[in-house]
Amino acid sequence: MFCYQCEETMNGEGCTNNGVCGKKGEVADLQDDLIYVLKSIAFYNQKARKAGISETSTDDFMLDALFSTVTNTDFRAAGIRDRIEKGFNIQKSIRQKLLDKKLIDENDQPGIATLTPENLRDRDTGVLATENVDIRSLRELLIYGIKGIAAYAYHAGILGNGGKKINSFIEDGLVMTTDDSLDDQKLISAVLKCGEIGFDVMADLDMAHTSKFGNPSPVKVDIGTKANPAILISGHDLYDLEQLLEQTLGTGVDVYTHGEMLPAHSYPKLSKYEHLAGNYGGSWWRQQQEFESFNGPILLTSNCIVPPKKTYIERLYTTGPVGYDGAIHIVAKDGKKDFSAIIEQAKTCKPPVQLEQGSIMTGFAYNSVLSNAERIVDAVKAGRIKKFIVMAGCDGRHKERQYYTDFAAALPKDTVILTAGCAKYRYNKLDLGEIDGIPRVMDAGQCNDSFSLIIIAQGLMSRLGFIDVNEAPISYNIAWYEQKAVLVLLTLLRLGIQDITLGPRLPAFVSPNVLNVLVDKFNITANGSIEEDMERLVK
Repeated sequence: MFCYQCEETMNGEGCTNNGVCGKKGEVADLQDDLIYVLKSIAFYNQKARKAGISETSTDDFMLDALFSTVTNTDFRAAGIRDRIEKGFNIQKSIRQKLLDKKLIDENDQPGIATLTPENLRDRDTGVLATENVDIRSLRELLIYGIKGIAAYAYHAGILGNGGKKINSFIEDGLVMTTDDSLDDQKLISAVLKCGEIGFDVMADLDMAHTSKFGNPSPVKVDIGTKANPAILISGHDLYDLEQLLEQTLGTGVDVYTHGEMLPAHSYPKLSKYEHLAGNYGGSWWRQQQEFESFNGPILLTSNCIVPPKKTYIERLYTTGPVGYDGAIHIVAKDGKKDFSAIIEQAKTCKPPVQLEQGSIMTGFAYNSVLSNAERIVDAVKAGRIKKFIVMAGCDGRHKERQYYTDFAAALPKDTVILTAGCAKYRYNKLDLGEIDGIPRVMDAGQCNDSFSLIIIAQGLMSRLGFIDVNEAPISYNIAWYEQKAVLVLLTLLRLGIQDITLGPRLPAFVSPNVLNVLVDKFNITANGSIEEDMERLVK
């Protein structure tokens, strides 16, 4: 095993026995094998797509399989093995169709073109198989960006908003990571292209969400509890939440959101359900304590699962790409999911233990913010708002993440935080007040709603007369953890955003030379002390 795809990798270098995330070495090795199989499928499907014989089912499989390898998603060896087996069946089918039409030349990429279940065991599929450290770094950076694309495309696809351009780029990118003729400059171009596709896929997912659930609007979400038995839903899949809300109508069972599901309360077609009771707890890494005290069953709909305690694993359900041995996995049938087992168990459980009281706000997506842009622009012109600080991204369990709470608390009272993702749980319960009725923490939603922050920044700065967003009163202090955050960062870079502060530590998979390129081209900086970063970001 060697894995360094997330921020908390061992000693900032790489996990070599088991993952800090809780992933077993066997599963990590199987995930490497799965990625290699996906590269082989991509090689054949590139040709099939050009010949007009590519199938949607192949695209769907690729998205699910890539998503399953994102940090804290599928911890099951059996789940990854099943995908490897299915992957080989897909590869074999595509290859045969191409052979029948005399459309393939295996000499293009003999390694992945000749891959079979039998010789997979003899291949070095791991990260370290690429000896050149800079090429390795760029290949992994591209792969991790592609994983982020796949995660967002998976959710958009479920709601019927997929894109051939995105699926085609995934295949092209995967095959590029096997091409030894590509130098660092070509790989850097591919990495930046990944950021461009990242913008597109986040736009697709935004369209999927708003078309299905309506435009988000600002809302105060209760963080207390009620007296009914309840189900807790975590992850990112809003369609799963809608199905759960429909199936719990009239049952006496409430539904609470957790983690990245908080923004669901801002969508009109989800907030209309009176038994959507509130948000319980905070960020993903607090699961073991919060799930235990919830008392009722928990549904995990995507990544961000933490290895569960025995005290609640019998109440834990997974669905979609996420899985854990011992949890009950729910599979869709004809696009629908049956949550009756969860509901029946919930009826037998005590109500959740109250953790806190009060409310937190969410729903500051671009549609609602820009429709009220005049008030914000007036506050800027009057000098009452002097700086916007984008503090989007991921939360994590390390104590050094307290930095983000302290940084937010120390910001001058004429600054406004724009946030998305679970990083917000570090400061969205602070009493930072308002400026002319504008909350000083404006939460656009999930990590994919960083797209919304981009549109907000562009819209506000345009109204303020700035042609170049880098000249505008906006700074970026981004927290990262896993591969979707990598994609968001690449998207910001592709848009030409300069002077991003990234933390709490820089990615282990970025080699010194690649880091120098990012610093020279974009002036990316690792975060430092509160005082240093305050001086640099709040000028």
